[in-house]
Amino acid sequence: MLQTHRTWLLFLVPVVLLSSSPQLAAQTAPDYFPGKFSEWEARQPQQLGFDPERLSEAVAFARASENQDSRDLEQVIALSFANEPFNSIVGPTRPRGEANGLIIRHGYIVAEWGDTTRVDMTFSCTKSYLSTVAGLAVDDGLIHDVHDPVQKYVRDGTFDSEHNAQVTWHHLLNQTSDWSGTLWDKPDWADRPTGSARSEWPRRELRTPGTHMKYNDVRVNLLAYSLLQVFRRPLPQILNERVMDPIGASPTWRWHGYRNSWVELDGVRMQSVSGGGHWGGGLFICSRDHARLGYLFLRNGRWNDQQLISEDWIRAACTPTDVKPDYGYMWWLNTGRERIPAAPESAFYAAGFGGNYVCVDPEHDLVVVLRWTPDLPEVMEKILAAMN
Repeated sequence: MLQTHRTWLLFLVPVVLLSSSPQLAAQTAPDYFPGKFSEWEARQPQQLGFDPERLSEAVAFARASENQDSRDLEQVIALSFANEPFNSIVGPTRPRGEANGLIIRHGYIVAEWGDTTRVDMTFSCTKSYLSTVAGLAVDDGLIHDVHDPVQKYVRDGTFDSEHNAQVTWHHLLNQTSDWSGTLWDKPDWADRPTGSARSEWPRRELRTPGTHMKYNDVRVNLLAYSLLQVFRRPLPQILNERVMDPIGASPTWRWHGYRNSWVELDGVRMQSVSGGGHWGGGLFICSRDHARLGYLFLRNGRWNDQQLISEDWIRAACTPTDVKPDYGYMWWLNTGRERIPAAPESAFYAAGFGGNYVCVDPEHDLVVVLRWTPDLPEVMEKILAAMN
C-alpha cells in the first residue's frame, strides 16, 4: 500500500562499528547500491553525518514550501503559457500530488517525506534524461562527435537550410542552436517569444549557432526527434533497457510525446517523445526513480559493476556552456555558486517547472530530490547546514 503524508527520519538502534567514526566508515566502505524498486536501505541521520534535529527542520521547511498553484496541471500549463501563440496542449497531463522528496547520502536514504512512489509529471527534468540518451548514442558511436552537424545524421530536410545546416549536436544539447523551423506544428519562435511587438515574433533575428542560449522546447523536441532518427527505435525503450532497468527503477514511469508526434521508421510507427511538459507530455515519474538517476550520476555513470554511461559523458554533460556557464548538456550547473550559494560549485541538477529537482552534490556525496517545492537553494542550504 502506498504511504501518503509521510515524514520520517531514521533513528535506529546503534550498532557496533569497527571505526570510531560512523561517517568515516560510510565513506571508506564499498559504494552501496540499492536493489530493485522499493529495495533501498535507510540509515539514521547520525550514521550519515547529520544532526537529526536540524535535518528534521530542513524537511519541515521543504514540506512547508510546497508550490501553492493548483494541482490541476492542465489548468496551470494553460495559464502559465497563455500569452504564447500556438499554446494548445497536445500531450497528456495529469493532476499532481503533494510535495514530496528524498535525501540520499552515501547511497542510503536519510530522509523521505510525502508519497515518493507517486508518478507525476516532471516537466523539464525530462531534458536531463534526454541528454542521457544522447550520451548513450555517443558512447555507442552512433554519434561520432558532438560537434558534427546534425545534418550528417538527419537527412529529411530538417537541417537543410543554410542556417540550420550549421547546427551540431553540441548546440542542441546546450540549447544554443537557434534552429529555425516548425516541429509538431509548433514554430520555434512561438516558445517564450521575446519582444513587445507580436507581429515581429515570426521575423526574429537569427543568431549564429553557439553564440546565444535560448531555452526552447521546440528545439529540445528536435533533439529527441534527431536521436530517434539515429537509434531508429523509441527513446523510452533505449532509456529503459540501458539505464532505468539496470538501476532498478520501478516499471511505473512513462515518457510521452504528443498526439501529432508520430513518425514511421523502417515501416514501424513510433512516437517522438517530448523533452518537457510545456505542451503536455514528457516524463511522468516518481521521486524514488528520480533519485536512482541522480545516484547513477553521483557515481559517475556506474551502477554496481556496470558502467552504464561513460565517465566522459558525465564530464561533458557537466561542462559549462561558453555563453551560459550555469548550463551544461541539459543539466543546470552551480558555476560560481550562483544558483545554490550554499552548495559547492561542483553541484548540478535537473530542474522542472513547478518545483521539480534532482540535485547532485558530489562533494558531499549527496542526492536530493524535490517535487513541487520551488525553493531549491533554501532547502539545500538547510540540508547542508544540518551536516556535522
